[in-house]
Amino acid sequence: MTGAGAIRKNAGVGYVDVAGVGHTLPDGRELFHDVSFRVGEGAKVALVGPNGAGKTTLLRMVAGDLPVVTGAVARAGGLGVMRQFIGMLGQIGPAASGVPRDQTSLRDLALSLASPPLRAAGERLAAAEAAVHDDPTERKQIAYANALAAWGEAGGYDAEVLFDTVVVLVLDKPWDEVRDRPVRTLSGGQQKRFALELLLRGTDEVLLLDEPDNFLDVPGKRWLEDRLRESAKSVLYVSHDRELLARTADRVVAVEGGSAWVHPGSFASWHEARAARHDRLEEQRRRWDEEHQKLRELMLMYKQKAAYNDGMSSRYQAAQTRLRKFEEAGPPPLPPRDQDIRIRLTGGRTGKRAVMCEQLELDGLTYPFDLEIWYGDRVAVLGANGTGKSHFLRLLDTPSAVAHAGVVRLGARVRAGHFSQTHDHPELLDKTLVEILWRGDDHRNGMDRHAAMKALHRYDLAGQGDQRFGTLSGGQQARFLVLLLELSGATLLLLDEPTDNLDLASAEALEEGLGAFEGTVVAVTHDRWFTRSFDRFVVFGDDGEVTEKPEPVWD
Repeated sequence: MTGAGAIRKNAGVGYVDVAGVGHTLPDGRELFHDVSFRVGEGAKVALVGPNGAGKTTLLRMVAGDLPVVTGAVARAGGLGVMRQFIGMLGQIGPAASGVPRDQTSLRDLALSLASPPLRAAGERLAAAEAAVHDDPTERKQIAYANALAAWGEAGGYDAEVLFDTVVVLVLDKPWDEVRDRPVRTLSGGQQKRFALELLLRGTDEVLLLDEPDNFLDVPGKRWLEDRLRESAKSVLYVSHDRELLARTADRVVAVEGGSAWVHPGSFASWHEARAARHDRLEEQRRRWDEEHQKLRELMLMYKQKAAYNDGMSSRYQAAQTRLRKFEEAGPPPLPPRDQDIRIRLTGGRTGKRAVMCEQLELDGLTYPFDLEIWYGDRVAVLGANGTGKSHFLRLLDTPSAVAHAGVVRLGARVRAGHFSQTHDHPELLDKTLVEILWRGDDHRNGMDRHAAMKALHRYDLAGQGDQRFGTLSGGQQARFLVLLLELSGATLLLLDEPTDNLDLASAEALEEGLGAFEGTVVAVTHDRWFTRSFDRFVVFGDDGEVTEKPEPVWD
């Protein structure tokens, strides 16, 4: 197995075979069973399904991060992996688990995407560099020279050429200048672009990408769509962006209902295929129920006759045996239950002016601009990554947190509620959802366990009530954070990429909830579908200008 930084000669084309794979959670619940599919040579296969159904778990099993206890996973070719939380405060996965998040460097991120031998050589070299810098004794210098030699033997110098090529593309700076730069100083989109460039330009034949489009702006998503289509690599990926899926996937694996099924066509025809499959499953189940009833009635008839006619005993036993074998074989599966997510964002009446900005200037990001947002407005904040959109939302939530000039004020009775793109809530990570709702410092209006479970049920999170927030999938975390917004009583919702981790059903439920919300919504989004539900479009330009447009502007 090799990673993004290793150079291999005469590389073939890779594939992945998943056969009869199952996974049981630590609490004994079965997450899925009998999952089988193939990612053939050069195929682009999308994993879709509800949040928490097991998409990321499947990717981790294919990657080797989780053991495969039931079934088997076979791979050919080098494997490059981009995990789900790249782009979220430097959380770059197991490869850098020993590095504090706020100290994770760009070199750590690059090595986390490399092969294990190259990663080990890189970590050894970094440790030797630090040691010789602090104590330049002869012994430390020899150790440093040995680490350099091991780095070269592992393909490190070729990898550095790739690192330099990619970082110039993303940051317009050479590798030697930025390799020790903290990842947290890059935007989520820059982190994602850096990782994707490394993997797509590397020599690994198979790529596993967990939500690669998150944190990318629309030009970035279009770039990713083009690169996936033109790449000869075999790619298995998770995405909730319907447009990206329609443009890139040539096969869809749907993880739902405790298993998975394969649609051999594109995502454009997947919804129709899913509806047809559900109809077939319902028909098969109806026929099974009818046959079961007939066999049971036949058995009861022979039982009654055998009670007064010994000659019927053999037929009674045969009917019993037939019924038993039929029941042991079990019924065909029912169609998976559709998610029932009910978001009740209530809000409340505020002053006519919800937000007032007068000659507002975000330091180093924008020129001064004026903006008034009125009660009930639905404002989409658009623009490329790094133009100041997320800073603007944080400013509206906590003015002291963002350096600025000019005036920003909230109107009468306006209470802001902020949804962070990065799910940045370290205080929640080790608490269960019920603990957060029930025993939080503010007691969530006195909510007891029963009320907490009832609220979680509306968000399809009742099964995760006793699960720690930090162990939830990205989509489950997003849904729970929306629930906290609902309970906060906010009248101004500041949403930073709220649909990034949400599956289709959750995103639609959020849109319905926002439609019924009695208040004001300001959302940063690169979701082309979600944007259509807004009525005002404020664009943060690359040139620092902030302007309002009558229609969405993506470039």
